[in-house]
Amino acid sequence: MLSGNLKKMSVSAENGKVQYVLTLGDNSVNVNELIGKKVALHFKGAINCVNCGRVTNKSFSQGFCFPCFKKLAACDSCMMSPEKCHFHLGTCREPEWAEKYCMQDHYVYLANSSGLKVGITRGDQLPTRWIDQGATQARALFRVSTRRMSGLVETLFKDQVADKTNWRNMLKGTPVELNLEYEQERLIGLLYDGLDSLQNEFGLQSIIDLSDENETHEFVYPVLEYPTKITSLNAEKTPEIEGVLMGIKGQYWMLDTGVINIRKYTGYQASLTF
Repeated sequence: MLSGNLKKMSVSAENGKVQYVLTLGDNSVNVNELIGKKVALHFKGAINCVNCGRVTNKSFSQGFCFPCFKKLAACDSCMMSPEKCHFHLGTCREPEWAEKYCMQDHYVYLANSSGLKVGITRGDQLPTRWIDQGATQARALFRVSTRRMSGLVETLFKDQVADKTNWRNMLKGTPVELNLEYEQERLIGLLYDGLDSLQNEFGLQSIIDLSDENETHEFVYPVLEYPTKITSLNAEKTPEIEGVLMGIKGQYWMLDTGVINIRKYTGYQASLTF
């Protein structure tokens, strides 16, 4: 049995085959080795803030207590809408934190998870970000100078392509394979004027086109069988969750009794038996 505060699964991909490791407190387990076995997650009813460690009755922004949620830059609204970044206005909650995480190169990418989508992430989060979203294919489009710039570029694409994964569709199976190189050329052609305008405002080096040096990455997830019906398991309502682990995709466990988003319960005290 493993016991401790739950963290989102760490991920890696060797030759495109995704591997998952679950951490509970100081203990870890290779979850791929549990596929096909009966597992049980017991949620103990307590949550510790992932920043300050205090006990909280409710988790905000996937693992934070309310005071941290209100004061940390990592929980500010611009993290969900990076085009609204206000660092340049001098009103950032934590300028030093932003220098490290936001004022660094980011990537704008295309992915195929529940279908074609656009997204953004820091360079050191690839391919983790793609795997966390359950993408079977992904391709970086641009390297940009800041998180705010990634949001401004992503906003251009939102009129043409989705910017969110439909998690229910993502868990129903492998999506139809797409030609992401073609989609890249098509979308850049449609959005050329908007991209050119951003470069004129922020400088040529603010957006670097990766068309000539990039490749499409493909991922295979450890899944024995996809569910025919998506039944979401809620640890708040059902603290004892058990079943045969049929597969993992994104940050979701697919049990024969339903699906659970492990990342949603970051900071929750839990135990795992198998």
